[in-house]
Amino acid sequence: MFRRIALLAFTLLLGACAGTPVNHDFDTSRDFSAYRSWSWKEPALQYRPDDPRIKSDLTEQRIRQAVADQLDQRGLRPAQAGGRGDVMVQAYLIVEDRQQQITTNYGGGWGSPWNGYWGGPMYNETRNISYKVATVQIDLLDGKDGKLVWRGSDERMLSNSPNPTDRSTAVRETVARILANYPPR
Repeated sequence: MFRRIALLAFTLLLGACAGTPVNHDFDTSRDFSAYRSWSWKEPALQYRPDDPRIKSDLTEQRIRQAVADQLDQRGLRPAQAGGRGDVMVQAYLIVEDRQQQITTNYGGGWGSPWNGYWGGPMYNETRNISYKVATVQIDLLDGKDGKLVWRGSDERMLSNSPNPTDRSTAVRETVARILANYPPR
């Protein structure tokens, strides 16, 4: 039994490490070098679903700070207080329930056609594993016409870590992965 649980945990860990590529899209007709400042489009962070168990001022602060740090590293500066930036930023936190089927095979025969086969029957055990995935999406909209000029998103399996430092680190890493593709080349 312990062996099967360890195998299941290892499989989930490998699945989490594999990760998905960061998605991004942009308007090829825009001159991204002309964008020098940014501001938040309110509401700065939208939640999907709008669930009080997901909504958190602490999460919003973490995402806002991570986005501000990454935009600063890319040469975009915050707009003057009360002013509108060259780009407006809006983020989304989307949480979904997902399932994965895991099949464990054990038992079966050993040997070769020359020496004959021996051993017991083969058993398969299939389980459904449920987990939550959080997607962070960051939209950059033109400050003049309000049209979407760049979008990036990344997803990550939610952790049940009660440690705020772990949560902050996860947010910073996710936002850094997303904005690594800005400005588009």
